Amino acid sequence: MKKETSWGKVSGWYDGLVNDPDSYQQKVILPNLLRILDLKKEDVVLDIACGQGLFSHETSKYVSRVTGFDIGSDLVRLAKEKASEKEEFFVSSADQPFIFRNESFDKAYCVLALQNIKDLQNVLRETSRVLKDGGKFVIVLNHPAFRVPQESDWGYDEGKKAQFRKVFSYMTEKTISIIMNPGKGGNKKTVSFHRPLQTYFKEFAKNGFVVTKLEEWISHKESQKGPKKNAEDKSRKEIPLFMCIEVKKTL
Repeated sequence: MKKETSWGKVSGWYDGLVNDPDSYQQKVILPNLLRILDLKKEDVVLDIACGQGLFSHETSKYVSRVTGFDIGSDLVRLAKEKASEKEEFFVSSADQPFIFRNESFDKAYCVLALQNIKDLQNVLRETSRVLKDGGKFVIVLNHPAFRVPQESDWGYDEGKKAQFRKVFSYMTEKTISIIMNPGKGGNKKTVSFHRPLQTYFKEFAKNGFVVTKLEEWISHKESQKGPKKNAEDKSRKEIPLFMCIEVKKTL
């Protein structure tokens, strides 16, 4: 049965967005992800909630095998269209038991998707199950302390001539409905699940993971000329957009 998701409904738009040479995915996330994964030619890798396969296609250049899965059938179809012989893709939900054998992967990653998956516990439990002992799991999130959907925003201090980030809520876990393509018309929405960092770290421990690395990644972009350009560019360097967490299986 074909599975539809909110992302699947705009799969073409999203594919164009992430493949833009100046996108965050291309300029910030991809090079950092490859660095942290430290891929080896013998690695067998799992891409959780792979979307249209951008990161699978790139990681497959350095490893033995990449397997990706996503609940969106339209996204998986796009992934398969560009897949190399070292890639395979499946339509499957991260909220359900994974379809893979125990201890069958050396490394796994989940890029900008864990915040859109309801059952965090299942993802971590199943990822731990399918990773080999000592296996690495790399997670990239919209920064949960500064990018809380509908509960954070930019502000500007006229006296200091400085742009700042204002956060109205952080500790409370929330389910948030978001318009997917604002400014372009339409009313397609997706759901995001905000969780404070302590929620993630507690679940890591419960599922046999130890945190081995944490990085915060800033924007590569610059503002156009204008009265607030300097303030905006400075805030981009001071307030990170993304958080990357590396954990390793210890059980």
